[in-house]
Amino acid sequence: MNEHTRKLQYFFFSQDFSDGLRITLAVLLPGLVFGWLGKLEIGMDLSLGALCLSITDAPGPLIHKRNGMAAGLVLLPVVALITGLAQPHLWLLGVEIVLFSFLFTLFLVYGTRAGSVGTAGLLLVILMMDRALPFAKLLEFTALVMAGAAWYMAVSLLTYQIRPYRSAQQALGECIRAVAGFLRLKAEFYRTGTNLENDYRRLMTQQVTVSEKQDAVRELLFRTRQMMKESTGTGRRLVLTFVDLMDLYEHITVTYYDYKAIHSRFESTGILDAIAGLVEQMASELESIGYAIQANHSYTSRLQLTASLEQLKARIDALDDPTQPGHTLVLKKILVNLRNLSQRLQDILAYFDGKAAPASRELEYGRFVSHQSFALDELRGSLTLNSSAFRHAIRMALACLVGYVIAKVLLPGHHSYWILMTTTYMLKPAFSLTKERNIHRVLGTLAGGIIGGLVLWLVQDRMALVALLFVFMLTSFSFTRSNYIVAVTFMTPFVLILFSFLGLGYLQVVEERILDTVLGCLIAFAASYLLFPNWESDQLQDYMTAVLRANLLYLQTLTETLLGSSVAEVDYKLARKEVYVSSANLAAAFQRMMSEPRAKQHHPNEVHEFVVLNHILSSNVASISSALLSNNDSRSPLGGSNLLRPVRQAQQALHRSLRRLDIKEPEELPAASTEAGTSPARTETTTAPDPQLTEQLDFIQKVSGDISKVTEEVLK
Repeated sequence: MNEHTRKLQYFFFSQDFSDGLRITLAVLLPGLVFGWLGKLEIGMDLSLGALCLSITDAPGPLIHKRNGMAAGLVLLPVVALITGLAQPHLWLLGVEIVLFSFLFTLFLVYGTRAGSVGTAGLLLVILMMDRALPFAKLLEFTALVMAGAAWYMAVSLLTYQIRPYRSAQQALGECIRAVAGFLRLKAEFYRTGTNLENDYRRLMTQQVTVSEKQDAVRELLFRTRQMMKESTGTGRRLVLTFVDLMDLYEHITVTYYDYKAIHSRFESTGILDAIAGLVEQMASELESIGYAIQANHSYTSRLQLTASLEQLKARIDALDDPTQPGHTLVLKKILVNLRNLSQRLQDILAYFDGKAAPASRELEYGRFVSHQSFALDELRGSLTLNSSAFRHAIRMALACLVGYVIAKVLLPGHHSYWILMTTTYMLKPAFSLTKERNIHRVLGTLAGGIIGGLVLWLVQDRMALVALLFVFMLTSFSFTRSNYIVAVTFMTPFVLILFSFLGLGYLQVVEERILDTVLGCLIAFAASYLLFPNWESDQLQDYMTAVLRANLLYLQTLTETLLGSSVAEVDYKLARKEVYVSSANLAAAFQRMMSEPRAKQHHPNEVHEFVVLNHILSSNVASISSALLSNNDSRSPLGGSNLLRPVRQAQQALHRSLRRLDIKEPEELPAASTEAGTSPARTETTTAPDPQLTEQLDFIQKVSGDISKVTEEVLK
């Protein structure tokens, strides 16, 4: 199967396509049915309500989806009534738009789903700007919008009831494929002639994707009681497969070596390309597993990993040199890691056995997901310029005011509300996101205008146009979250076809849409650059602080393990999760900073080095901790204060960096971190330290010292 065919299969079984199909059918059907009955206006109003509510239907647990749609169902009729009453008065409508744009944007304080409820309300306000309705008609319109929203909510909830595990399967499958992509990038570190700096950059980028996919799966699985309580069945297998996947991902991340030294010693032998090829095979196997789960298909592995591992062992043994003891030790470590990775692949394949794992593997899963508070104190506490949500709300209100004045006073037209709509959708909290969205919107609108114009010029049959309308809507809604430029490219043709059904000339509509889109993008771009700009360099210290705190906690679990203290599995995995999430957030912020104006980029080389060093540190900490925790004798002390000294020094180095970034941090580490294991009673029972373990701990100390130095450079 070639790559393009497989990508198409991934797309058609993806959550994005399923959501796009549901939204398309729910929005399009009322218009088609009532249009066929000769009551197109009623159908359009119903479709409008469905379209607005669909914005709140983001992926996530059923209870969150239901609550979000219920909030939208309450908000939309209220917004419709207020807007309809204010519409005849130009100044009053302007005041409403400014107030609502500020308030609805401030919903972001309560999370992205609450923000989407505000976006739905703001969209309805904008679409009603040019609709002058008598009071009786306004009541009818409000009722139809509410009915359309209720119709969409019913379709969405019914879809879940029919296939309750489908979204979780799709999310888990996509997460597995993201981890497979991460593993494939790890293979590149062994390739002959590879550029290690570029490899690290691509690895950090993929880490962001993996983190996003993991968060989506956690939300779906760990917040859904039906899956958590099942002792058998699909839900239980989904949960345990994800736990296995996280263990496998940890194993991939801990396989860190001095790749430069390995290449200098073994590149000429060809053994490294053989290792890369085997890792690539494992990545392909993992990708196939992910696709099977995503598509809800059975899967039987045809990969003979055992034979491949034996062949690699024979090649490594052939390189042994009696005159240089330990010459191939690092290659043998890689072989052991590959065998462990193969075993973890087998654990994930247990998903297809149809048998649940024993209950003894239970974790306190609820601790792995964050909990959003909806108290009014959250909103009141954000009413300050120190809050990014508050600054963005002010920015949005002022941008909407400018867009409204241009649309109603300077360039009034049939569809001048497009200016305001573009502004609200293009203006994002971060400048880098606004810039990217603006470019995609303009290019997509231009391309879509050309496609739509050609379609309306060449196709005259109305049934053919309806079919094309369905295809364009489906494609647009399916790519809204994953590829915005594709979504906009296909959005414009379906808008043009809709207006052609209403009797409007498509050339005029194309001209208006392109002009209004460009104006809206310019307003959004200017607002993002000039009004309380949110530069990523200003946020980097917060992300770096979070990474250092997470790695300090990770080092603390290592200290307790070395001391023989009992470390709960859930506590270790929570510390591991914090390292992954904080590292991914920092890497994502770094990527966004690199797309900002060069003058606003702050020490990009040093920040990149900080990201890489923390990745190396967490990999080595995880390597030791996971090995010790898997050892049945891990509760006995392993080396006394001499062995703990490099760990304590590493903690001190990270703590100094943390103090430089956050002056509120305590001057000294907690006593448990620095004094544990120093009592003679503890050290007398310790075993002789393992030289390899000592070397790893010394390396952790060195990397922590390097992090401290880089932090100083970043703060200059």
